[in-house]
Amino acid sequence: MGRKKLEIKRIENKSSRQVTFSKRRNGLIEKARQLSVLCDASVALLVVSASGKLYSFSSGDNLVKILDRYGKQHADDLKALDIQSKALNYGPHHELLELVESKLVGSNVNNVSADTLVQLEEHFETALSVTRAKKKELMLKLVENLKEKEKLLKAENQVLASQMKKNHHVGAEAEMEISPAGQISDNLPVTLPLLN
Repeated sequence: MGRKKLEIKRIENKSSRQVTFSKRRNGLIEKARQLSVLCDASVALLVVSASGKLYSFSSGDNLVKILDRYGKQHADDLKALDIQSKALNYGPHHELLELVESKLVGSNVNNVSADTLVQLEEHFETALSVTRAKKKELMLKLVENLKEKEKLLKAENQVLASQMKKNHHVGAEAEMEISPAGQISDNLPVTLPLLN
């Protein structure tokens, strides 16, 4: 008799939820260990329970080493995520300019605190980071488009070169079939005078 299919949703009974968490956590750790052994892979696994207790597993390499390697490989992605989250908090650039104008125009200049200036500086740095990230994204898209165009032009160039070769060979064959009298012959035998 087979097991009944369990619907994936939050288990309401606290004790059943804890038992399921414990069993599935152990099963997940076992699968991670098997993956490590079978495939000679470095595996790091972190599990945090609902109560906040941390469970970890690492194979071969130290957990910190694996996480550092992940951080180094994905530093650009993590930085981009950080910039995007900051961008959501600061709003569009025109709002930033309006904020600066309201704080630093005319008589308000003398009343601006150091903290306000530090905040404005952070806003500018974030806006600049977001702008640079967007510029980088657009430039990478442009480079990809240019690479695609280059591939298409190379393919077209090869087609044209092969057509030119065919035309050149056809033209050369036609020249060889012209008789000395200027008439075209199908199979004119070529005779060369013998030199004595």
